[in-house]
Amino acid sequence: MVFPRPEWEKFRERIAQLPMSAQWWKRIFLGNAMDVEMDGTGRVLISPELRQAAGISKDTMLLGMGNHFELWDKAAYDAQEAQAMQGDMPDVFKDFSF
Repeated sequence: MVFPRPEWEKFRERIAQLPMSAQWWKRIFLGNAMDVEMDGTGRVLISPELRQAAGISKDTMLLGMGNHFELWDKAAYDAQEAQAMQGDMPDVFKDFSF
């Protein structure tokens, strides 16, 4: 996940308040977070450690998810999307108007 700073602050506070039973997930989310800067052309360099953890090899997908972005390995995203499209649409969308 990629957050703008204000959204990261909100997310970080929510994660920090989770109970001890979620301690490992707190470590995963908070302990692996890194600040990144955009270069002069608006690109962001993702560290090799984060690329490896996310399974990103070459081509990527950047998805806007409202208050954050998701960065995916393109092949992994395509496989997950195809799997989702094979299943039924979740019930929450049955009364949803597009």
